[in-house]
Amino acid sequence: MRTWSALLVSVGVATSACGGGGSGDLDGGLGRDAADGDGGAVVDAPADGATPPIDAPAATSGCGRVPGANDRTWTVTSGGRDRTFRVHLPTGYSPTTPTPVVVNFHGRNSTSQQQALLSGMNGFADGHGFIAVHPDGVGQTWNGGLCCGEAQTANVDDVGFTRALLDKLDAELCVDPDRVFATGLSNGGFMVHRLACELADRIAAVAAVAGPNGAPTCSPARPIAVLHFHGDADMVVPYDGIAGQLAVRPTMTAWAQRDGCGPTSTVDLRAGEVTCEQWPGCQAGSAVRLCTIAGGGHQWPGGLTIPGLGHNTTDISATAAMWDFFVAHPR
Repeated sequence: MRTWSALLVSVGVATSACGGGGSGDLDGGLGRDAADGDGGAVVDAPADGATPPIDAPAATSGCGRVPGANDRTWTVTSGGRDRTFRVHLPTGYSPTTPTPVVVNFHGRNSTSQQQALLSGMNGFADGHGFIAVHPDGVGQTWNGGLCCGEAQTANVDDVGFTRALLDKLDAELCVDPDRVFATGLSNGGFMVHRLACELADRIAAVAAVAGPNGAPTCSPARPIAVLHFHGDADMVVPYDGIAGQLAVRPTMTAWAQRDGCGPTSTVDLRAGEVTCEQWPGCQAGSAVRLCTIAGGGHQWPGGLTIPGLGHNTTDISATAAMWDFFVAHPR
């Protein structure tokens, strides 16, 4: 397995955003302050994929529109800010076929490009036929409620940004509105839990990695499928929380209650260091599933290993497992 640092160097991305000597923090909102950095130069979008900033359009079908290049960076205006996100169309994308979308949120002090690399999401999208989208947070952070950084302290409306992003995708591409999913690491994991609470009218299911629910309130518009991965030796976002808050298991039992699931989970997978459990009988086709990595650190399971943030398992691929979960839980 190639390491996170090695692959970033191979594509010309500085690793200082992850901390010198491999001790960087992709979240840092829970008592750690890593040096801010832009993670290296951002590759400009191809000319035929570039668009000027726009206010969030009404969601209209982009089916039939010629998409241009398979990779581009788009900009929308949300909350008075120009916000960017990278779009990867899978090999074989057809502008006449409604296509699933996975929006993949980076951790704190990371970037959209780094998140695509460590999760392997773009290559996986090519093999499984979905559009992979990687947004950039304000100050490399997301307002996940109790986490983190500039986006939180400035009360950035990242839920509104996500809605504008989805509107743009709907207007330009042939998107299947019932198969729009979200995932994220660390601060990005906090963000997707918040989206499940506040944007369930647009997002079918979410999968968070190493970031529990920190939304200030949570009243989803409908029962929504939620998957969570977390290492029980995570020192950045501890599995058992901090000062009674942000613990993983209470996050998931609360989702089980919201989704009308049974009160007791059952183990449905044991694979080496990984134990996954699911709550039964959830309403309206939703699901709540938790995968715990014994000895796991602050990592994307099965992805590139981030130096200095603990053990990463090879016993499960979070990217592959969440895609199976997404396929099983359309809106």
